Amino acid sequence: MTLPSIANPELVTLFDNKPRWNLPDYRRRGFHNLHTTARYAMSLRAPRVLPLRKEVDWTIGERPEVARYLAMPHFSAFVVVRDDRILYEAYAPDFGPDRPHSIMSITKTTLNLMLGRAVADGFVNLDERVGTYLPEIGTAYAEATVKATADMNVANDFTEGVTEDTGGSYVYHALDLATGFRLPLEGEKEETTRSFARGITGRDLTNHTGHALYKSTNSDILGWVVERASGRPLRDWLIEIVEAAGLEGCFHISCDREGVPLVCGGACLTARDLARYGLLFARKGEGVDGHRVGDVTFIEQTRRNPGPPMPKPRDWMRYSRQMYTDGTFISHGGYGGQHLLINPDTGTVVVYFSVLENKSASDPDFSGAMVKMMADVAAAK
Repeated sequence: MTLPSIANPELVTLFDNKPRWNLPDYRRRGFHNLHTTARYAMSLRAPRVLPLRKEVDWTIGERPEVARYLAMPHFSAFVVVRDDRILYEAYAPDFGPDRPHSIMSITKTTLNLMLGRAVADGFVNLDERVGTYLPEIGTAYAEATVKATADMNVANDFTEGVTEDTGGSYVYHALDLATGFRLPLEGEKEETTRSFARGITGRDLTNHTGHALYKSTNSDILGWVVERASGRPLRDWLIEIVEAAGLEGCFHISCDREGVPLVCGGACLTARDLARYGLLFARKGEGVDGHRVGDVTFIEQTRRNPGPPMPKPRDWMRYSRQMYTDGTFISHGGYGGQHLLINPDTGTVVVYFSVLENKSASDPDFSGAMVKMMADVAAAK
């Protein structure tokens, strides 16, 4: 007897071109449990942990701008860390210090460490064409430089975000499908991350907009370049980062069915572990027990030689080597309301987790003011 099955309800596309876990009514639970929802994932853990001790500065929570963001209904977690001290932390009633949370595009910052090391070791030249390292890549990236790709400064036919009418563009829906975040629609082909990237097209790849053209596929391309040029799988690069950060819990990251990690946005971490990870940048790539990842010069150039500005209203920030910067801090946000910000001058890391429950799961006005709040906290000595 053959027993019938049904499609996994969490992964079925229901409406607004989203699977159930990503709909506003379910999104908070989805982001708090994405490490158990995605179809394909791997988990990495460090053998030695960076201990964090509390040395609470209550004046941080008394700042009106901080209090405002901690009182918002979409708030999940807020952590401020300097060196090995937790200066402040707060959590929503349905969350806590031991709970993983999706960090979405904050995952891209791992490319800053990987690419920086690959450049320093002579594996990758930022001014070289992507096609030099990936001869099989399609017209969307073959003629783009590695630097332009890292700076979100490439024009092609991939469109970030979810749209009902793709207009002939390659949209994020297909990337979600390749990485197991949703099930295929009737007649839809499930590709891998890299077969999807190969198929994207482009003509004039020059960015004529005057601002960054944010495309998550850029990060997947960079990860592929690092892997191909170095001869080391992305998994090994990620293990090195996890061990250098001294994470206490697991670094969960989704992947495609071939096991390629989703470095454009697939990681889930606790707020404390994301802070531990951020400390790698505060220490300019120095990990626990002297293990070094990334490159000092590359991290500093991320701040000092940035790429194009972000679109308004966040045009006071620029995109640089898979991170945001204003010349002082380096940071990155994640779809749905997360942000990691590092001030290397003060050695301070600030983490904010939230889950926006509007249709688009994004709000540039909210996120811009949030980054300014985090930057003020990180700048205080």
